[in-house]
Amino acid sequence: MRDESTGKVVVNRVMSLDGFIAGPGHTMDWIFEHMTSATFPEVMAATGAMLIGRGTYEVGKRMSEENTGYDGGAQFVLTHRPPDEPDPDVTFLTGDIGEAVAVARRAAGDKNLEILGADVAAQCLRRGLVDEILVYVLPVLLGDGVRFAPPGLDRIDLEPFSNVQSGGVTMLRFHVRR
Repeated sequence: MRDESTGKVVVNRVMSLDGFIAGPGHTMDWIFEHMTSATFPEVMAATGAMLIGRGTYEVGKRMSEENTGYDGGAQFVLTHRPPDEPDPDVTFLTGDIGEAVAVARRAAGDKNLEILGADVAAQCLRRGLVDEILVYVLPVLLGDGVRFAPPGLDRIDLEPFSNVQSGGVTMLRFHVRR
């Protein structure tokens, strides 16, 4: 068990009721129809850094002009191809997922490291690097898109420990059983 004073590694997901974390074409604008950074402010306050997949970073960059206000601390993007033009607000990492998590955890200090992106989250889950999964279930059916878990992810047992509702959004929290 990790030392609680160092924070946790938390997969943070917004999901449609039918199990999609992004719609067709990786669209995520439907999220902001239901929630803002003020929906569950305690999550943002507990987050010291974010480790994001490149695809999620690109989608977020396109959406950031319209939907700002989420400050999850230092941002790290795990990618095989860093951009030609660096983003001064982001550290791009290449290499092993374990090393990327270690770097981002150090930056998070005693707060949580938030994992965003389907592929990065699956890599972390496969390697046993995740302490907790946090899921915001939104009242929408997307019908297609990016699934919560990719094909090929082995069974992972979870222990529910919290569920809270704010308007139409339900936040579910699970410990990952080791």
